[in-house]
Amino acid sequence: MNVLQKEMEAKLKMLWPVEKIKEADCYFYNIPIEKYLSTTTVKVRDKGEMIMFGGYSYLSLHKNKKIERNALRALKEYGSGGHGVRLLAGTTSVHRRLEEKISEFKGTEDAVTYSSGYVANISSISSLVGRHDTIISDRLNHASIVDGCLLSRATFRKFRHNDMKHLETLLKQNNSGRVLVIADGVFSMDGDIFDLPRAAWLCKEHNALLMIDESHSIGVIGKTGRGIEEHFGLPKNSVDIKMGTLSKAIPSQGGYIASSKKVCNFLRHQSRGFIYSGANTPTNDAASATALDIIMDEPERVAKLHENVAYTKAKLKASGFDTLNSDTAILPIICGADWNALELAKHCHDHNIYIQAIPYPVVPKGKARLRLSINTDHTKEQIDYLAEVLKSANISNNESF
Repeated sequence: MNVLQKEMEAKLKMLWPVEKIKEADCYFYNIPIEKYLSTTTVKVRDKGEMIMFGGYSYLSLHKNKKIERNALRALKEYGSGGHGVRLLAGTTSVHRRLEEKISEFKGTEDAVTYSSGYVANISSISSLVGRHDTIISDRLNHASIVDGCLLSRATFRKFRHNDMKHLETLLKQNNSGRVLVIADGVFSMDGDIFDLPRAAWLCKEHNALLMIDESHSIGVIGKTGRGIEEHFGLPKNSVDIKMGTLSKAIPSQGGYIASSKKVCNFLRHQSRGFIYSGANTPTNDAASATALDIIMDEPERVAKLHENVAYTKAKLKASGFDTLNSDTAILPIICGADWNALELAKHCHDHNIYIQAIPYPVVPKGKARLRLSINTDHTKEQIDYLAEVLKSANISNNESF
């Protein structure tokens, strides 16, 4: 083992003691799912059938027959690959139809798609602002946002989570160049919703651009699943740059930016993740476009998700669990110390419930949790069983790593 390998292993042991977790039989990451038996159950290698409470398919569209048919049609028409970068040979009519569908859904002039939500964030942020500009970011934003901010080389400031007074203070400072305020719409570990009404007003007052990452809000919040503006009853132009993913409520692959024609045209010709990354496959984009059609045509899916979220939150609260301020499909179950969360995850896996522990450094020390994800097709019986299993756990009072 060379010096670099030793340094990497030592750092991993310090931040994430994988071997220790495995020895305690509490390591459930990267385990292969062999088959989705239904929209709520999976077959896991060496485990058998489990109820899935850890996935992102919020609207239970990942086994939808209409999506599968249209994806297969695109596979037959275009083949299996993306066939090049978008600027050269990679753009097909399927890509453009999806971008038109996204802009219609989000109420913008245009949209541009990327190979993942991560790439959409780092590419757009690092292209839209630079070393003479300022970014003001919520402290709990997703890592892809943080990485995009760092890549931009702009002045990078953080405001306390969802704290509009702190945001206002930072906006009043002598910020250089273009000012971009950025936040998650629904925060991926806490499940709470960004205070968009106040933030949008502050950005207009201080002539700042506003970008919202809606990876966990599209299909999840708002009466028809259109996201955070609909949730708060705000105009469709309240957010300047709307980012989202095509791999959560939309069961495919990729990410997007929806904005003005000017912004999207700029990104198509300036953002490195678009110019130098292979195109999404037409198969994936056909699946994404079909999913958007279904979301628009079947708002009852969103209503059922909201019903399931409310039911689950009430069951967990009655059982004494802390889910923070979440009213969305992400419900954190706060455990405190890292080993508490790992032991509770083991208890769940031993009872055929697929759910993951989230310890430090993904979340702050002392805030380790199980990350529970609810979807439209979860039954009350499955949710009741989850609550019973959680309540029956006997977890020792452990320390963090």
